[in-house]
Amino acid sequence: MALQRIQLKINGRPLEKEVETRKNLADFLRHDLSLTGTHVGCEHGVCGSCTVLYNGEPVRSCLMLAVQADQAEITTVEGLAENGSLNSLQQAFKRHHALQCGFCTPGFLMTATALLRKTGPFDEAQVRKAVAGNLCRCTGYQNIVNAIVEASGGEVLDRASHQQSPSAPVRFIGAPVERAEDNELLTGKGSVRR
Repeated sequence: MALQRIQLKINGRPLEKEVETRKNLADFLRHDLSLTGTHVGCEHGVCGSCTVLYNGEPVRSCLMLAVQADQAEITTVEGLAENGSLNSLQQAFKRHHALQCGFCTPGFLMTATALLRKTGPFDEAQVRKAVAGNLCRCTGYQNIVNAIVEASGGEVLDRASHQQSPSAPVRFIGAPVERAEDNELLTGKGSVRR
């Protein structure tokens, strides 16, 4: 087994570690560094669940060797929260219920983070184009798109509104409910395993 020592910055922290030369970046992050928010889905670079930022650009960590990250800066979903609080993109995902099972969420968040670093605001078509390489089997994408548009400062088109009027009698059916697991799924600490 051939090993190589690499130096990189992970979520803003410098790291030096020996790694197998054949180990991909996703496995290095998950198994060697316990950053399990980076999910491995297809292992062919198709689904986008393993997306991380490599020097600020979104890459599929399942297609990249860990040794290729030598001297690079890597950001994972665990590095998005600010001082332990959800950042504005994560809050928008939560507000728009842009996640269900949470498996694809880290990849969408990382792709959207790279997009939001560009000049915005963005509209729905621009966001859909940017996240076209990320697959979700649960949400139908609209809530994801709305969350990213909102986080960019763009205008979210009001489709059928499910918000209760403050003067309406309290209803439970159809009322938005905050899910207990959302914060964990949005920060890469959720228990989704696949």
